[in-house]
Amino acid sequence: MKRILIVGSTGQIGSELSTRLRSIYGASNVICGYYTPPYPDGFFEAGPTMEINALHIEQIAEAVSRQGVDTIYNLVAILSATAEKHPKLGWDVGTGSLMNCLDVAREYGCAVFTPSSIGAFGPDTPKDDTPQDTIQRPNTIYGITKVLGELVSDYYFHRWGVDTRSVRFPGIISSVTPPGGGTTDYAVDIFYKAVLGEEFVCPIAAGTFMDMMYMPDALDAAIAIMEADPARLVHRNSFNVASMSFDPEMICAEIRKHIPDFRMRYEVDPLKQHIADSWPNRLDDSCARDEWGWQPSFDIARTTADMIGKLKVKLG
Repeated sequence: MKRILIVGSTGQIGSELSTRLRSIYGASNVICGYYTPPYPDGFFEAGPTMEINALHIEQIAEAVSRQGVDTIYNLVAILSATAEKHPKLGWDVGTGSLMNCLDVAREYGCAVFTPSSIGAFGPDTPKDDTPQDTIQRPNTIYGITKVLGELVSDYYFHRWGVDTRSVRFPGIISSVTPPGGGTTDYAVDIFYKAVLGEEFVCPIAAGTFMDMMYMPDALDAAIAIMEADPARLVHRNSFNVASMSFDPEMICAEIRKHIPDFRMRYEVDPLKQHIADSWPNRLDDSCARDEWGWQPSFDIARTTADMIGKLKVKLG
């Protein structure tokens, strides 16, 4: 990677990925595409930016051609629970941004990263140690767009040689960006409530396990897969990556090691619970470890300690 365009740079992953990429490749070599606020503090001063609506292919093409881009990170999506409330929007954004980025990459010879998700799996997928290659029949519009993204990205690689790569992200825990409408976002909100001394009302039932990942590991995965030796890649779209799996009781107990009087009760959200029940408990990520050396750094204990420390500073 030499010149990078991030489409959807102000979202949960994009806002932090842009900072990490600029620290590695230089601020002037990472162009952040933006469309709607809010924008992170110092966003327009940190490096080059361009207004890009990912549903307008000519805007992506202009950015790539004008800036000499060789790698596109397509991070545009409507997250799971929000997409279920607005399915047409979820479909239009998920598929439109994907096809536009792939077509521009084909024309200009770019590599493309379009993240997939544990949402690409469904109720018929094996729950434990979910294999890299397995049945994928999601029952959400978000998941359907992610499966489409995997298949179409592989198609562009085999049909036209577009260098497409991706990972299936678990739920992402971040101390920088607040929850954004995903089913796994309870695992972010719970830390905010704990640090603020408030009771947390959990929308996911006890005993519901889902894969989670701390943002630093997610950023490492997104960069490492794009820098991997292509000769080693048996798979491309998309690799299972895993770090930790827990249910609400486990993360609550871990938080109480730092904040003993933390309180949590349950008001299960039927929509989010329905989505969570269709997803795996834990992924088998051995292919990512074997093919490009994936190795996470954060488990539940280290994530909890770091999140609480950073949020105490952030929230005063």
